[in-house]
Amino acid sequence: MSRIGKIPVIIPDKVKVQVKNQHVAVEGPNGKLALDVHHLATVKVDDQQVLVTRPNDNKESKAIHGLVRSLIQNMVIGVSKGFVKQLEIQGVGFKATMANKKITLNLGYSHEIVYPVPDSIVVTLEDGGTKIKIEGPDKQLVGKVASEIRSFYPPEPYKGKGVRYSDEQVKRKEGKTVQ
Repeated sequence: MSRIGKIPVIIPDKVKVQVKNQHVAVEGPNGKLALDVHHLATVKVDDQQVLVTRPNDNKESKAIHGLVRSLIQNMVIGVSKGFVKQLEIQGVGFKATMANKKITLNLGYSHEIVYPVPDSIVVTLEDGGTKIKIEGPDKQLVGKVASEIRSFYPPEPYKGKGVRYSDEQVKRKEGKTVQ
């Protein structure tokens, strides 16, 4: 069996998991999430845990088994605790502002970049708009929003300017020198 897939997902207090056919719905204090499970995995709820099984030992079944279990685990963690990504903006005059669920980024271009924030995501700005904190129950959506904001101006290796993850290390390069 898959080592990940055979581990049961523990359901914490205040979290409800409902399974109907191949549809899993998870509800908790941070929101609601739903997932349509692949037909090669079977999900059932026993006591305070979710069990994922597979019909056979095919290569695809093994892969789906662990994947479905991980997705359900992420949903349970998301509705109970939530997920957080932090970005930092570095560069002279580079900053972000927030208005009406839209982030406006000033990143040294001739124009401002306006990014609409999805409904389930909460974005907070700190340190005068140079630190961005992205929170939400859906791990995939939090990561997607963070990577899209970072993609507007990824950190460059010569001066280190740009948008980076707070724990990201940028390798700096030495510029050209005149002899």
